[in-house]
Amino acid sequence: MNVEQEHFSVEIIYALPTQQKRIQINVAPGTSCIEAVELSGMTSYFPEIDLETVKLGIFSRAVKHNEVLVSGQRVEIYRPLIADPKDVRRRRAEKAKEEGRINKITGAKI
Repeated sequence: MNVEQEHFSVEIIYALPTQQKRIQINVAPGTSCIEAVELSGMTSYFPEIDLETVKLGIFSRAVKHNEVLVSGQRVEIYRPLIADPKDVRRRRAEKAKEEGRINKITGAKI
């Protein structure tokens, strides 16, 4: 078996609200998620990606940087949240109370 047959294909993807970039690369067995991201050169397109702290996933499942890839996987580079979901829900509930759409004591819808 030659070296080319040992390599396999994976996809690296990063998306912004207005654009996305998908890069298909061939990697050797034992390649980790973060190594694949580095090999893809995605940071040359999006320099704001911090490889030390970036969150990664495979098909919408969060993974650690050292997760070893298998053929056909899609590594997703996640952006940081722009708003804390708990704060957003809290503000929405407070607004509903002020507007009289929920009971101020029980929190139930009126």
